[in-house]
Amino acid sequence: MELLPDLASLTDADLKKLIQQLQAEEREISYERRLLHGKIDILRAEYQARLKAAGPETILSQVDVEALTELLAGKASPQAE
Repeated sequence: MELLPDLASLTDADLKKLIQQLQAEEREISYERRLLHGKIDILRAEYQARLKAAGPETILSQVDVEALTELLAGKASPQAE
């Protein structure tokens, strides 16, 4: 990530231009972030639909009951996904 230039050496016009450039960059990043969140939401919805279609026994078969029991009993720490 690029650091800011020496602000005292910039003219008012340069400062205004830098602000506009950074605002444009922020809008682009924000747009990309919203697209990624939308894709994630679509993928999660598809995954949930597949789990529902497979039936409740399939959902429960994916649960590690022993690990869940240990976790709830305070004998284990949760693992990251």
